[in-house]
Amino acid sequence: MSGRGRLALCAFAATLMAAASMLPLVEPAGWILQAAFLLAVQCGMGALVRRAPVPRALVVAAQALVTLVLLTVVFARQQAMAGLLPGPEAVQRLSHLLASGAEDVGRYAAPAPVTDGIRLMLIGGVLLVGLVVDALAVTFRSAAPAGLPLLALYSVAAGLSGGGADWLWFLLAAGGYLLLLLAEGRDRLSQWGRVFSGAAGRPPGGPALGAALAGSRPTAPVRTGRRIGALALGVALVVPAALPALEGGMLFGAGAGSAGKGGGGTISAVNPLVSLQDNLNQPENRQVMSYRTNSGAPQDFYLRILALDQFNGSEWRPSTRRLKDVPKRLPAPEGLSPDVAVTEITSNISASRSYQQTYLPLPYPATEVGIDGRWRYEPEGRTLVGDRGETTRGAQYRVSSLVVEPTAEQLASAGPAPAELRREYTRVPGSLPKVVEETANRVTQGAANDYERAVKLQNYFASDGGFSYNTSVNSGTGSAAITRFLKEKQGFCVHFSFTMAAMARTLGIPARVAVGFTPGTGQPDGSVSVGLRDAHAWPELYFEGVGWTRFEPTPTRGTTPPYTQQNVPTGDTDVPALPERGSSAAPSAAPSVPDSCPAQMRKQGECGSAAAPGVKPPTDSGTPTGTVVGVVLLAVVLLALPLLPLLWRLRARRRRLALSAGRTPVGGRIAAPSTGQGSTGGDRGRGVEPDAPEYATARTLAAWQEITDTAWDHGIEPDDSRTPRKAADRVVRLGQLGPDAADAVHRVAGAVEQVLYAPEPRVSTGLAEDVASVRAGLRESAGRVARIRAVVAPRSAVRVIWAAADRWAAFTGRWTALWSRDRWAGWLRRPSRQQG
Repeated sequence: MSGRGRLALCAFAATLMAAASMLPLVEPAGWILQAAFLLAVQCGMGALVRRAPVPRALVVAAQALVTLVLLTVVFARQQAMAGLLPGPEAVQRLSHLLASGAEDVGRYAAPAPVTDGIRLMLIGGVLLVGLVVDALAVTFRSAAPAGLPLLALYSVAAGLSGGGADWLWFLLAAGGYLLLLLAEGRDRLSQWGRVFSGAAGRPPGGPALGAALAGSRPTAPVRTGRRIGALALGVALVVPAALPALEGGMLFGAGAGSAGKGGGGTISAVNPLVSLQDNLNQPENRQVMSYRTNSGAPQDFYLRILALDQFNGSEWRPSTRRLKDVPKRLPAPEGLSPDVAVTEITSNISASRSYQQTYLPLPYPATEVGIDGRWRYEPEGRTLVGDRGETTRGAQYRVSSLVVEPTAEQLASAGPAPAELRREYTRVPGSLPKVVEETANRVTQGAANDYERAVKLQNYFASDGGFSYNTSVNSGTGSAAITRFLKEKQGFCVHFSFTMAAMARTLGIPARVAVGFTPGTGQPDGSVSVGLRDAHAWPELYFEGVGWTRFEPTPTRGTTPPYTQQNVPTGDTDVPALPERGSSAAPSAAPSVPDSCPAQMRKQGECGSAAAPGVKPPTDSGTPTGTVVGVVLLAVVLLALPLLPLLWRLRARRRRLALSAGRTPVGGRIAAPSTGQGSTGGDRGRGVEPDAPEYATARTLAAWQEITDTAWDHGIEPDDSRTPRKAADRVVRLGQLGPDAADAVHRVAGAVEQVLYAPEPRVSTGLAEDVASVRAGLRESAGRVARIRAVVAPRSAVRVIWAAADRWAAFTGRWTALWSRDRWAGWLRRPSRQQG
């Protein structure tokens, strides 16, 4: 194996060994086998293209193109053109998978399930690192810098993994890098020639001369490689240790309860309010779901997605929780006493296909959920979470839930919450400004119990404190945003709910923030439509005997809970009808407008509700036709680039064989090649008639040039310094041709000498047959790889580049001569006076 071949093999092994450090992050580990196969194809393409005399950048481009095609075939084959070409739909599919993978990374704790998005990120990352390593170490022959992408791959894995087997992965990654450095050092030393030492290799000059030669051995590359390798390995040890200890999903370590395995492990969700403000400002209240319910109080039918229960001073986010299988009947709500009146209702919900959420919107507290697909249950928040890529898109499900109807007296007489719950849900960061607690104490002054304090906080934001609803303010949720909100008194549901929850915690009341949808808008057919602007956030406070209880501090949004008012509305319970299939796909007839919305806000169009958390409404009508055509043409061009040498070689062979066989193109003229053997112009030449004296020369030289290029394609480079006879001997010897093929080469060489040096050139017969015989002999003596290489990436195709360079040089020469100073000076020179 050649030195470059060893380097390519070591680059492949080093990348795969470093990629093994990602194995503890996901399960199962079968993705590594798929990544290894695709990486082998990528490296094989680089080895194939490097055998041709092409620029290094073209090698990297070919590998990148093959990588894109491989990812398209594996992850977007149904959307690809002809199942292979990465068209616009395939690119959109890959982009969607990457976005889904990024969301999964932030949601799952290690070891996370291998969803399609995570698998694309893993395999795509390995292929990207492999491409960089192969380009640096093999294409550009610099193995030491190739340790940087390997270091990045290992450092990311080591920083994310919370296990105790990091040393094993470090040794694998380090071993791969050292193997790469060793291969490069051996390749560099081989370029200096063989180094002799010892008695058998002692030079005749004696010990002194031998010592001098031994001292001049080329050890500098090895020494440099060792130093760089030691430095890189040292950094690899220090970087993971220096990474901060982070918490959360897989992206931030395991977090609490991450040891559970199977069916999705644990979960830590990405903050669902990232795009809330953008969706609040959408002009159209596009429908995301519809439902039918037999609730007697539909105005209180909130659809809850999840609860944010951790406040670190910069944001509210959900905790990492262990997931379980969905039970047939969900457990009783935490803290709910039998003395509190409850009514069980049934609802049928249909989600739009444009709405994709990992969390399933449910009325709180749900007691039974009937839904198809892969879903898991998180007991603390009583939420259902999609497993292995499952989302709410187009979901239809049936939910039984409780309408909890506490009285003001029951809430006021609630006892203290359990110590563990109180400790977790009253925790506030040290960075929370004192003004928050001071304001909470001032607002709730005179309250006799936690219930009265909660009602006072709600009324302070909703009506008494002079706050106004405004979606154009900064959407921050940290301590600074809360302080600014209390000062400026402008914000939307995010600010109202988060600030009330933080204030309640400073008062010792357990609190968290729920995210979901307000009840929506009733339709003429009896169903209820929930739109983008119906999404909402509200605080939930815990009262022993009642459990987690909803409050509504946001003015003009949602409904005020009846247990915070004197009059408690009641209603009858009916049996709900199943929502029509596909009905949720159409937009609502009008935006959701609460009855409590002031007339001025109605005129300004501000009486909708919030937008679907984490969901962007579709705002375009599709990819423009021009973009589609451009992408398709670009893909065709990129895919055709590696085939250009093959296509040119086929065309050149066809024309030469036609000429050597005496066949003429339409018009009766043939292109006679140049008579110089060193010509780089390929088949260029002037046109000649079939009966012209140059006809014999054109036919013979076409056959000889085809034999020369065929031998070149099989690894025998042309030597223009030799005579045709010597060149024929060289082709026979290096090509290991049989008797028939050898005789054919010598016949064509003799014909070349005859047409070049005889007084009157004559036409030889059987030239095309001799060329075919030589080509068959070269293919027979060559190995399988050499035969494929001669067809797919012929070396003689470099003549195209030489011809283009010659033409460019000729063009620039003519242009320079045309605009030369002497030429214009001759034209403008005044004629001299003539005597006589």
